[in-house]
Amino acid sequence: MPQVDQGEGEQMHVKQHLLDREIDSLYNRNDCSCYDYRPHKLSNRKREVMREDIQSLLPLTPTVFHMLLALADGEKHGYGIMRAVEKETQGQMQIRTGSLYGSIRRMIEAGLIAETNERPDPELDDERRRYYGLTDFGRHVLTAESARIARAMAVIKGKHILGGV
Repeated sequence: MPQVDQGEGEQMHVKQHLLDREIDSLYNRNDCSCYDYRPHKLSNRKREVMREDIQSLLPLTPTVFHMLLALADGEKHGYGIMRAVEKETQGQMQIRTGSLYGSIRRMIEAGLIAETNERPDPELDDERRRYYGLTDFGRHVLTAESARIARAMAVIKGKHILGGV
């Protein structure tokens, strides 16, 4: 292995730092406007970085997947997410309050969802509720995970695993 002197190592570190800054300037997960995923609008570099970022999150945990799925048709407050997951899984998955809000916090940090400012009519809602919605990035992650699951389902069907179920 070739020896790298101190000057070359420092130059490599500076180049990596500049590359990291360039990638950060290409997009920010929390900035939903940058995830306008029309291929003609994204540079090849930006598309590649986003694809790698999405793939690094897959496979999603069942909880995260079902929470994103619950938000796919619109914003919901925490309790609304819990009810939607329970309903959409026909009661097979129930998210407890403690894990719900921990998951919400982590999903916000990952840029998958965001707290929204839109509120329903105050007469119909408790003002203390916080509403959450998918970011564009979160929608892309949900789409990628759904495609992954669909590919697995095609294999399952091809192998006649489900039979008469």
